[in-house]
Amino acid sequence: MRLDKYICKSTELTRNEAKKLLKTGLVTVNDEVVKNGALQLSDTCQVAVEGQLLSKRSARYIMMFKPLDTICSNVDEVHPSVLHFLDVDKAFDLHIAGRLDVDTTGLVLITDDGQWSHQITSPRKACQKRYRVWLDEPVAPSVTEAFARGVQLKGESTLTQPAQLEVINEREVLLTIMEGKYHQVKRMFAAVGNHVVGLHREKIGEITLDEQLEPGQWRYLTEQEVASVRR
Repeated sequence: MRLDKYICKSTELTRNEAKKLLKTGLVTVNDEVVKNGALQLSDTCQVAVEGQLLSKRSARYIMMFKPLDTICSNVDEVHPSVLHFLDVDKAFDLHIAGRLDVDTTGLVLITDDGQWSHQITSPRKACQKRYRVWLDEPVAPSVTEAFARGVQLKGESTLTQPAQLEVINEREVLLTIMEGKYHQVKRMFAAVGNHVVGLHREKIGEITLDEQLEPGQWRYLTEQEVASVRR
């Protein structure tokens, strides 16, 4: 990790503030004054400011109930970012592991551990995501088998990976997929002649949205939930 990034993760300083601190000559690495923020640190390096050792903040793992009309982004656009709901230090240094569309609600996982989130977002990891879907038209009996085989999405050259469909009633289903293509759930139902009118993500891997959370609320993941994501 770069020295300036390490300082940011160990304090409440921004990157610019960390660079200014380095210029003062108050930062040492293994008792040597270092002013170069690009210095790559090893696991054994000891970083101190005015003689006080720094320790990198532990990685953060958060579950949020994403409300409607919010975006999974580190930048506000027409709609606000979900990160505004987090009352934590440097919330916008975090990232969302598996985004949801502005009109989709439900489980989002937020972290600053890139390796951990890669296990969720990488297509090669085949991490399952379960959605509750409300449809404009009754679901046809043939759709369950079609999704299990894979369907052809508009603009795609290959079929989707096998997906599991559980019918709750004629216009409400649970769909479990292992991919994260652009607007995938909506496009899958469009491919079989239906239209999604409501979409809510309930589960990612072994992590299920906490029923105690209301839209916009969040909590830290338990150690068991964090460990359930394979590294």
